[in-house]
Amino acid sequence: MDLEAVRTFVAAADTGQFQEAAADLSVTQQAVSKRVAALERDLAVRLFTRTARGVQLTIDGQAFLPHARDLLRAEERAASSVRPGRRALRVDVISRRVAPAALLRDFHRAHPDMELDVVTLFDADAAIAAVHSGTIDVSFRAVTVPAPRLPEGIRTARVLDEPHELLTGPRHELAAARAVTPAQLVGHRIWIPGIAPGTEWATYYDDLAAAFGLTIDAIGPNFGTEHLLDVLADSSTLASLIGQQTRFLWPDYYDLRRIPLHDPTPVYPHSLIWHHENPHPALTTFRGYFRSRSTGLERHDAGTWSPTWAARRATS
Repeated sequence: MDLEAVRTFVAAADTGQFQEAAADLSVTQQAVSKRVAALERDLAVRLFTRTARGVQLTIDGQAFLPHARDLLRAEERAASSVRPGRRALRVDVISRRVAPAALLRDFHRAHPDMELDVVTLFDADAAIAAVHSGTIDVSFRAVTVPAPRLPEGIRTARVLDEPHELLTGPRHELAAARAVTPAQLVGHRIWIPGIAPGTEWATYYDDLAAAFGLTIDAIGPNFGTEHLLDVLADSSTLASLIGQQTRFLWPDYYDLRRIPLHDPTPVYPHSLIWHHENPHPALTTFRGYFRSRSTGLERHDAGTWSPTWAARRATS
């Protein structure tokens, strides 16, 4: 439907005069007549009757008028959704449970007037492609690809190193430990269901396992977090790894233990990904907020471990 014709119809209905509608719309009276006539042909009804004093809505015109107003309001909402400064900043995170999601909540508290649209894409490849195409504005991801191999215009900055913790049930051999080292995990089965081959988190865990001789597997179906916690609570042999800021809730009787890893502490490297030509006015504020915080990056020392590709990413 021609929205200009709909807008003209509403203006004529409000004024009762084609001449006044033309003045309001800054067009000629002839243009108003042509638009209304075209709309009447499209709808196959008469919308106005002509009188000596102007125009009057027919019964069909009266029925159509509220819907015409709805169409114009919908047009305004659609335009506002992409108008600079009006559209929400669209942000991708790997999961709504992990540290970047918590950082987004902190950002929203600091900038409550800045609207965010949070999504979860499958992996870093999908996120980078979405940033490059403009489907999303910015992403939090581990970036395993060297900067020269990224699509043109894509920029990254490492903003968060999230320490890992060991998660066990109360009967596990290490359950009573106040802290463990990666070396102490050798020979223990670390179960992380849902590791998808070819993803950035699969690359991270492969490198972690190779660096310390760990047994990390994703054997068995992935029924979600609740199933993982349920299995760990009853197991004396299975453990898992979770981020320090990852939020999990479980019943008290599970008695699960979150045990820090030290000497060294494996950290998962989260980077911001954006396109340098993205015009969204909130993006500069968003990047500046996380650049100023650089949460966790002060721990780049002998006490932490991250993959070699993450070390390259630190200065990208």
